[in-house]
Amino acid sequence: MITWIGLCAGEVWNYLDAHDGHATLGTLLSGIDSPRETLLMAVGWLAREGHVLMKGNDLLESTLMLELPKSTFSSINPP
Repeated sequence: MITWIGLCAGEVWNYLDAHDGHATLGTLLSGIDSPRETLLMAVGWLAREGHVLMKGNDLLESTLMLELPKSTFSSINPP
């Protein structure tokens, strides 16, 4: 199961990357061919790792924003 969640997380990442770094959960559900539960676990995985942010209160209409880990930013633009 964890392999499927990881693969789906990669699909979510690629989808967000192809859509200017943001999408609603509703568009992810319709744009990615994975079961709803797997997709939600994948989004949770990415959020836990700090790769996506979720803005909004409505689950399906909330926007996911693609975000690079802070360590990536600090190595590119040192303080």
